[in-house]
Amino acid sequence: MNKKIKEYLLITIGMVMVAAGMYFFLMPNNLAVGGANGIAVVLHYFIPSMSVGFLMILINILLFIIGFIFIGANFGIKTIYASLGVSGSVLLLEKVVPMTGPISEDLLIQLFFGILISAIGMGIVFNQNASTGGTDIIAKILNKFLGIELGKGVLFSDLFIILMAGFAFGPELGMYSLFGVIINGFLVDATIEGLNIYKEVNIVSDYNNDIKDYIVTNLERGATLYEAKGAFTDSKKEVLVTVVDRKDFIRLKNFIKDVDGNAFITVNHVNEVLGDGFKNIQD
Repeated sequence: MNKKIKEYLLITIGMVMVAAGMYFFLMPNNLAVGGANGIAVVLHYFIPSMSVGFLMILINILLFIIGFIFIGANFGIKTIYASLGVSGSVLLLEKVVPMTGPISEDLLIQLFFGILISAIGMGIVFNQNASTGGTDIIAKILNKFLGIELGKGVLFSDLFIILMAGFAFGPELGMYSLFGVIINGFLVDATIEGLNIYKEVNIVSDYNNDIKDYIVTNLERGATLYEAKGAFTDSKKEVLVTVVDRKDFIRLKNFIKDVDGNAFITVNHVNEVLGDGFKNIQD
């Protein structure tokens, strides 16, 4: 699949998840858990004639300008697509599936599902070097210039919104919103980390040439060969090292099993890989 198409497909999946989590679980309970949505929920309380979706669009326009200036056009274009997609999805849901009240009387369970769905969606979008708009843009700026993790950046950016929610809806909902923002930050980081986990595979085998050819030709990945010396036999050995995703690791392991059942293999989890064939180091 074309890289750009795949990128925008993943962004679309993420933004729909964000919109669904907010609309069905958070908004009916006035849970302002940050972002343009959180600001819009609070403003909607004071200006009920303006829909939450419409207010989100207005808020994002201002933050788009900031994103273009500090992060660049590539991030800005994808963020415009994602944030307009979230706002548009919310507007569409307001028309097609109007909510007359919360799905459940249990505020905590709705907070849980709303945050879970939205945070996973945000993590998917962030992983494509985009944002769902709102204070996510501020979080991305903090990440770029200060090295603050994206989830923590969202948390810092949203504290002011939580104070606004507490003032508008009372301290109880304000505390629930704060709890939601904290959990959201950790879930976003966990999602991004999970999407970027690779496996570093170290192989010692008498058939390293065959294994190397399989990695390069079939898996279309690179590999590095090191010369080593066996501690028991003092014989020279070659250590083959490669980095692959989880799916390719299964294929590689099955190939090695067929070629050399006595191969020695160690596997390490790698949380991020930058460079040719992986994530662009400039992102």
